Amino acid sequence: MKNQITCFKAYDIRGQVPNQLNEDIAYRIGRAFVEFLNPKTVVVGFDIRLTSKSLCGELIRGLTDSGANVINIGECGTEEVYFATSHLKADGGIVVTASHNPKDYNGMKLVRNNSKPISGDTGLNDIKVLAEKNEFADPVSKGQLTLQDTKLAYIDHLLSYVETAALKPLKIVCTAGNGGAGPTVDLLEAHLPFEFIKIHHEADGHFPNGVPNPLLEENRQPTIDAIIEHGADLGIAWDGDFDRCFFFDGGGRFIEGYYIVGLLAQAFLEKNPEAKVIHDPRLTWNTIEIAEAFGGKAIQCKTGHAFIKERMRLEDAVYGGEMSAHHYFKDFSYCDSGMIPWLLVAGLMSAKDSTLAELVNERMQAFPASGEINKTIAEPAALIDSIQKRYQDKAVAIDHTDGLSMEFDSWRFNIRMSNTEPVVRLNVESRANEALMKEKTKELLVIIQG
Repeated sequence: MKNQITCFKAYDIRGQVPNQLNEDIAYRIGRAFVEFLNPKTVVVGFDIRLTSKSLCGELIRGLTDSGANVINIGECGTEEVYFATSHLKADGGIVVTASHNPKDYNGMKLVRNNSKPISGDTGLNDIKVLAEKNEFADPVSKGQLTLQDTKLAYIDHLLSYVETAALKPLKIVCTAGNGGAGPTVDLLEAHLPFEFIKIHHEADGHFPNGVPNPLLEENRQPTIDAIIEHGADLGIAWDGDFDRCFFFDGGGRFIEGYYIVGLLAQAFLEKNPEAKVIHDPRLTWNTIEIAEAFGGKAIQCKTGHAFIKERMRLEDAVYGGEMSAHHYFKDFSYCDSGMIPWLLVAGLMSAKDSTLAELVNERMQAFPASGEINKTIAEPAALIDSIQKRYQDKAVAIDHTDGLSMEFDSWRFNIRMSNTEPVVRLNVESRANEALMKEKTKELLVIIQG
């Protein structure tokens, strides 16, 4: 098919520039977005990648040529478009970003009113079909473009999650990875008593220090080194569009996102007893136990931002967390933010007069976890089926919410296929038995690797 577009994925748009995503395709996506959603007003913004501004320019032209008014908030993080779409009561929003993908990639994330995600099953595939068809009616009149700075309102909203007067003067290493987080940290800095040690702070789409993705172990070392060198209390690192944030304690130890989910769930439940929190199926026991201990309810949901946001709305949940470092907040239009979590953690450290290590150590010992292990496999579905058959007689629970979760008296695991590549992702945890967790992880890896 001559007009086939290959950059549409399950939740968003992502592809190599220019062969999979280019200015012509960006223009057509703008036209298709309006034809599908019929919005009066659309918020747009773009990340720090070298191709983002020009792609956004053509996207805007497509939107306005179709009759929609556009509010351009300029260079920003993904969550700033989520915020502005709700704050300005727009009918939709699009951010041009490729998050932590290689530097020759770009993409888009799309939302409708109230920042509800548009994913494969809620309109993204329809937009793809329209963009490929490339047959658009002429509008009665073209839309207007206005520039609007929403950063101060966004910063005010972020600060509403902490009591600034009660914060202690913490020393914090922050690693933007030359992504977009730096300018937001600079704007917050004036309102906070923290001393920031800024690493790879300047936004630079050439990514001179590697693509900002702190999930890769090799990308964590600069943060760890700076924490040790400066005797910092806390380390934070972000991905490129800063919708995920990652934590390090004062000893430079990387803290798995799983334990941050438990920590934030507890913080919200202490203030909102009987509230609901949403979690993904990969690692669960710690979150469930914390929710029950604080009178709340933990609800399991399929991995992925579109699923989590939808379930949060359905349950009116106060907080949602994925172990991959996505954290979602009811008061942030049920969207994910990479800025709110670290403000909350710094607030907890101040309020409880504790280090991050003290806040998570007990939970890490209670539920030691493997962290996510990714392996490339020729036939992932057959492998997962064979693992279920091997363990099912001893399992006390089997769940297929997302891949295969199997639970035993003192350990459990989840194994799932990637949506985009021939990879399986394994997570193992145990009840207060690190040796058992490691033994079972090793056992499963032997099976996975044939």
